[in-house]
Order: sequence, then structure tokens, then C-alpha cells
Amino acid sequence: MLTAEYDRLKSDYREIFLKTAGEVRAEVESVRPEGFVGDIFKTYKVGSEGFKWQQAVLSMLDIRYCGYRKSGLRQIQAYRDECNCINCGVCCKFAVSEFSIDELRLKAENGDNYAYQFLSVFVPYDNMSEVEKIYPEYIQMLKDNGESGYYFYHCPKVTEDNLCSDYENRPQICKDFPDNPIAFLPKNCGFKDWKLKSESVSLKLNAEAEIINFYKVKIKELYE
Repeated sequence: MLTAEYDRLKSDYREIFLKTAGEVRAEVESVRPEGFVGDIFKTYKVGSEGFKWQQAVLSMLDIRYCGYRKSGLRQIQAYRDECNCINCGVCCKFAVSEFSIDELRLKAENGDNYAYQFLSVFVPYDNMSEVEKIYPEYIQMLKDNGESGYYFYHCPKVTEDNLCSDYENRPQICKDFPDNPIAFLPKNCGFKDWKLKSESVSLKLNAEAEIINFYKVKIKELYE
């Protein structure tokens, strides 16, 4: 069930995060000036050995993340190209957002292209009973984890046989879906194998981004 998958995903991310944090810390130490004693998160005089170490760390982390991100995204895309949609229709009938219809409209008016595209496709459901019929496992997972504050939408252009009645004019968000291997896909989705192959790569990318951003923000704050 999705609740078990959710718990496994959290456990896997914690393991990957801790391993990645250790790898990053080892790289930080690898560029420490020989004989220098001090902490990476300490304020040093500009031009000093400690300051130069911090700048070297920031440069190294940027190079590390850019390289791993490009490699990871290529791998994820390659796995995705191996799969095809089987027209289960769930993605057309079950779109989840943390934003209400009014919030999405405001975001679109302020130039948010994703919100604009989303509104060009999806309309809100009238009641939850309709939503639960489409993907009951997902709704149960939210209930099991005490999650709330989500809004559910559907595309009125999908046909009874789960095809798009305006396929040639579908927006980019439809062409790209699914675009996140960490997302919960129904078990009969044609991209399920892609998710299984790409999940660990995506989790590693997220961990890299989170850890590197922490270092960059902490070091920057020392000199503000």
C-alpha cells in the first residue's frame, strides 16, 4: 500500500542523506589547507587561510553538484525513455496541488507559467467522493499520515477510454508527466518501472541539493 511505500521512501531518504552528508564532509576536509586548524563554519579574516578554505569549498561544492546533477538527470531521462503511457487515466483524473483554485489563478496572473498551464488543463472536483473513486490508495495514505491542505483537480478533456480529446494541443506539463520519480504512481502506471529505477537517483539529487545549499547559506551568513 502507499502508506508503506511512503514510510519506505522516508527511510531510504534518511539513509541516502546521511551517506551523502558524510561524502560531502570528506570532500570539504580534502581541500582544507595543510596544517590549518579550524571549523568550516567559523568567521575568518578575509584573505586568511580559513577564508580561502571556505571559498575553495564553495567552488568545489558547485562543481560537485553540477556534475552529479547533469549525470543524474541524464540517467533519469534515459530510464524514462524506456517506458510508455498505457492510458490508465489517473494522471488526467487525479491532479493534486497544495494551492486552491484562487491561489493558482493569482500565481498565474503574477507570471507563474506552471500555474498558467495547470489552469489551462485542470478544474477542481466538486466533492471528495469523486476523488476517492479515482485513487483511493492515495487518499488513504494522506489520512494515515494526517496530511491535509491539498486540493484535487481533473481534466475535463479526458475521454471515457482515458484518451485526451485535445492531445495535439496539450501543454508541456502534460507532455512531461510524470517528471518526478519520487511521486506516487498508481501500480498499473506505465512509468512504474521508471520510478523504481530512478527513485534512488532522484533521492540522491535531493540530498545533494539540500546539503550543499546548507553549506552555502551557512558560510554566506558568516560574512553578512
